[in-house]
Amino acid sequence: MLNPRFLNLGDSALTIEFGNDIDKDLVLKVASMDDCLTKAKENGSLNGVVETIPTFRSLTVVFDPVLISKKTLKSQIMDLLKSFDMTASPESNRWLLPVLYGGEYGPDLETVAECKNLTAERVIELHTSQLYTVYMIGFLPGFPFMGDVVHEIHMPRRTEPRVIVPAGSVAITGQQTAVYPWESPGGWQLLGRCPLNLFDAELVSPTLLSPGDQVGFQAISSDRLKELLEQKKAGLLDMEQFKITGSRL
Repeated sequence: MLNPRFLNLGDSALTIEFGNDIDKDLVLKVASMDDCLTKAKENGSLNGVVETIPTFRSLTVVFDPVLISKKTLKSQIMDLLKSFDMTASPESNRWLLPVLYGGEYGPDLETVAECKNLTAERVIELHTSQLYTVYMIGFLPGFPFMGDVVHEIHMPRRTEPRVIVPAGSVAITGQQTAVYPWESPGGWQLLGRCPLNLFDAELVSPTLLSPGDQVGFQAISSDRLKELLEQKKAGLLDMEQFKITGSRL
C-alpha cells in the first residue's frame, strides 16, 4: 500500500504527494493512481470529483464540496489506495513524432553539439535513439515534460530566454525534453520543429499526449515537414499514423 501525504488545497481540492523526486517510477505511480481515480469516477464509485491534475510527484483532486466533503473524499481515496497495485501500468499510448532538426527550426542544435564536443548529426542521433516518458503536462496547455534525455546531451537553460519560441519547437534542458505546443517565451535549447498540434481545444481530449505516454522522435526532411504542414492546414492530417504499434520505433 502507498503511504502518500495529503495536503489541503483550498475548500475544493486535495493534493496527494507520492514523493519528492523527478523519477520515472514515481511518475508512473502518479499516472496509475490518476487512472484509478478516473475509472472510479466513471463507474460511479467516486462521486463529486471534478477533475484530477497529475504532476511529477503528486496528484491534485478537484471536487465539488456540495456533492462530497473533503473528509469523505479522503476516506474513499484511502480505501482505493489499500487495494492500489503499485506495479500496475497506466493506460497509455506510444508516439513517434516527426521533427525537422537544425537550421532556422533548431537554432541551438549547433550550440549543443559544440558544447558537448559532438557533431550535430550525433546530437540528433542521441535525441532520436529512445522513447521518453511523459512526466506531466504543464506550463502551457499541452506542454509535455518528458525524460530522460541521455546524459551526453544534458544542457542547462539558456542564460537569456527567448521572448518568442515558435509553436512546435522541440527542445531540451537538463534531463528533460519537450515540444512547445504554443508560441511563447522560453529558455530551453531548441533542436528542431514538430508540425503536429499537441493541443486542440475542440477535441474531447484536447491534449495529444498524456502522463505515462511514451514518445520517440523521428528526423524528417524539409520536404516532409512541408507535406505534413499542408496536410494539417487542409485538415487531412491523420494523427493515428504517428502512434507506435508493435515493435516499430
